[in-house]
Amino acid sequence: MRAPLFLLSLLCATPAIATDDVPLPPTVREMLEAAIANGNETDIATVAKIARQTNPESSSEIQRMVASWKERTKATHDTLIREASFGDLWTGRVEAGGFRSTGSTSEIGISVNATVSRIGLQWTHKLTASADYRRANGITSRERYFGSYEPRYEFDSRGFAYGLTQFERDTSIGYDERYTESIGVGYKLIMSKPLDLSVDIGPSVRHAKYLTGERETKLGVRGSMGLAWRASPTLTIKQSAAGYAESEVYTLNSLTSIETKVATRWSAALSYNVQYESETLLSARDFDTLSRLTLTYDF
Repeated sequence: MRAPLFLLSLLCATPAIATDDVPLPPTVREMLEAAIANGNETDIATVAKIARQTNPESSSEIQRMVASWKERTKATHDTLIREASFGDLWTGRVEAGGFRSTGSTSEIGISVNATVSRIGLQWTHKLTASADYRRANGITSRERYFGSYEPRYEFDSRGFAYGLTQFERDTSIGYDERYTESIGVGYKLIMSKPLDLSVDIGPSVRHAKYLTGERETKLGVRGSMGLAWRASPTLTIKQSAAGYAESEVYTLNSLTSIETKVATRWSAALSYNVQYESETLLSARDFDTLSRLTLTYDF
């Protein structure tokens, strides 16, 4: 009876062979190496997923191969950014739409928006300019121009500090010029492939010159949020909003848009803008909406 007990104890003491350290079959390894060599992240993820499903005992090796590729890619990316001059790495987009009608009424409307940005290792620079113009039967019903520069410094993957310099002209509300400066901090609440959400807040100062020539400067608080939901590879839903709270003056600007890819660099966008201005020197509470259908080009 002792011999079987001795054999049983020996078997129990023998270390189990790991089930996920089996080498990948050569054909599967070659397929994964080919995907990694092409450098397409979607293809690599797809091939790695199939390789894990068909070779679960080799999942550790698959994980090491993908992790090694990610590390090499990040190191190369960081080196390129670090060695680039300030004039490099800029990307942007131009969005334009408009209409023209003649006959019993003569009307023209133009909407243009341009954004360029540079994303570094910690610093991001963003410049934005837009114009909305509408004229019917010789009367201008809308004339709004906007420009801003926003630098951002990231403390880590989620926290950041921002600065903002902004110019606006909107004759429908009654101001000829309005300048805004703000600094503050922000946080990325959600960071994922389908969904991004960030918020920020900080003190602000705004100086307005009205069409009558009167001027005023107000201190206040500014807050904003930005959300992007990539519902599919070709469809993105975005929501951005910025609000200002000052002594007896409140401003809110909200933009909701749906973008769909029509080509590699071209997209069509349907947007809905809401702008609220509390009582100013020239106007009572003002609530404006604007719907636009535009064509967008990324460069």
